[in-house]
Amino acid sequence: MSEQAVHDWIRKQISSNDVVLFMKGTKNFPQCGFSGQVAQILQYLGVEYQDVNVLEDMGIREGIKSFSEWPTIPQLYVKGEFVGGCDIVREMFQAGELQEMLAEKGVTHTAVA
Repeated sequence: MSEQAVHDWIRKQISSNDVVLFMKGTKNFPQCGFSGQVAQILQYLGVEYQDVNVLEDMGIREGIKSFSEWPTIPQLYVKGEFVGGCDIVREMFQAGELQEMLAEKGVTHTAVA
């Protein structure tokens, strides 16, 4: 698949799902600690999300990095907006900013303080 085709596929995933996590492994079986941390935060908050296992396709694994201009995985998208990787998501969660963002964007989640 060409880079453009990969970017189109990524764009479709992001526009078709309220929350998308590009990760190593799956939400039920993360294969990296950083991906696992973000999946755990989303699960704790009760957020339904689409997981994309970048280990299954090297084109997607590299394509998501060029798409977002962000060098690492995992990558979290909420309502089409790139949120960040593990450190950013964890810091936002700890500060309550992730919960606020989800509420502002109308994403159903369990309000946990």
